[in-house]
Amino acid sequence: MKNATILLLEDDTALHETLSEYLEEEGFDVVGCFDGESAEDQLYERTFDLLILDVNVPGKNGFEVLREARERGVETPALFLTTRDSAADAERGFESGADDYVRKPFSLKELLLRVQSMLRRRFSHPVSEKMDLGSGLAFDLQNALLYDNGEPVKLAEKPRKLLELLLQRRGDVVTHEVINAHLWGFDESPSEEALRTYIKTLRSAVGKDRIISHKRTGYQFR
Repeated sequence: MKNATILLLEDDTALHETLSEYLEEEGFDVVGCFDGESAEDQLYERTFDLLILDVNVPGKNGFEVLREARERGVETPALFLTTRDSAADAERGFESGADDYVRKPFSLKELLLRVQSMLRRRFSHPVSEKMDLGSGLAFDLQNALLYDNGEPVKLAEKPRKLLELLLQRRGDVVTHEVINAHLWGFDESPSEEALRTYIKTLRSAVGKDRIISHKRTGYQFR
């Protein structure tokens, strides 16, 4: 089996070298870029299994590179590296098409676990197919629809988006931070009470034991 190929966009020379060497030692092929335009050129020329993009780089920033790639139909999973702390920046990352992000500073092991998890989801659950949840339930990841014995289940927008997020990361603990950035817009304030209501709604739809609460951390779809 061919090694997964990763595009790494990181302008810090020392960090770039460290990440490249570490990922290559773990069995990945890494194509490195130091600015947005070079990354964009690589995305035109070849396909990748995963994108790791720093936000603050010379030229086009990571948000712009990914947003324009998504507009061209590039569906490769993308992970942002960022020092930014605000919820608005996290949301901007997801709106540009990101699947996950890691805040600097981070451990190499943490990054590896995120990379492995994203690649498992990419190769195990193609977005064009329905995900079989058992007991007659299935979720169409492409259209974000839940089906019960072939019939669509009516869900409001936010519970539906939450279920989609949990299933995209099935088996992983999705943090409150990621959930908040995914569900609420710039002009909205995240609500713990509303989130608990959405979780209750989803448990009623898919089974109360399928969605696990990790106290003070997040939720996990089992």
